[in-house]
Amino acid sequence: MKIEAFTVENVPLIKERDDIASIICNNADIMDNDIIVIASTIVAKAEGRMFRPEDIKAGEEALRIAAEHNADPGFIQAVLDRSREVLADFPILLVETKNGHVCIKAGIDGSNVEKGYLVDLPEDPDASAATIGKAIEDISGKKVSVVVTDTNGRAFKIGQTGIAVGLYRIHPVKNWIGKKDLFGKNLEITEEAVADEIAGAANLLMGEGDGGYPIVIIRGIGMRCDEDASVKEMYRPDREDLIKKGLRCLRQNR
Repeated sequence: MKIEAFTVENVPLIKERDDIASIICNNADIMDNDIIVIASTIVAKAEGRMFRPEDIKAGEEALRIAAEHNADPGFIQAVLDRSREVLADFPILLVETKNGHVCIKAGIDGSNVEKGYLVDLPEDPDASAATIGKAIEDISGKKVSVVVTDTNGRAFKIGQTGIAVGLYRIHPVKNWIGKKDLFGKNLEITEEAVADEIAGAANLLMGEGDGGYPIVIIRGIGMRCDEDASVKEMYRPDREDLIKKGLRCLRQNR
């Protein structure tokens, strides 16, 4: 098995209404079954999801949390506006976004954007991935998958990694349950988070600083599916999520 991963060169600084699919096709030779991995920051910027925290009026909860964090109240209000639930508000602000993604500060980021502005995650990352993926297929005539990524921390470990937040034509989990291991034993619990593995691999090439590359192509993995796929397939059901239950108890007892 052989996998190739390479950056798309000559990607300009993305502005609102830029056509990411055309930029990709103009700067890379697309092949069938390529997985196009795109940083969520440029997707959100193209969709016009930049804002200034000073333009947002903070409510009482935002003012309380901002005081604890010594943070801008407008920024905290922006986080709350984009959240379905606050799972922890101190010492970190951990939320579940309205799209179901659990992350720090609703994924709002100030890096790699113009001074004074912040950028959201795409409002519906699956829809964003599908729009770009279908446009790439129309332009190139090739069948592709798209993974929109963000950088996230991990419980119990230091450091951040790339994770999938939106998908087109690739399922996020590969189910090995019922397959045999090397010794003929049935696998009982193995579900491989392939979309996050792809995002993490791409993140090695994307970089995090001023020399980053926001688009990476992964080639050689036959994971494209013909049916609709969603990142939500890998979100653990609420009734099974012990960590969420624990965080809710801690927050109630603060």
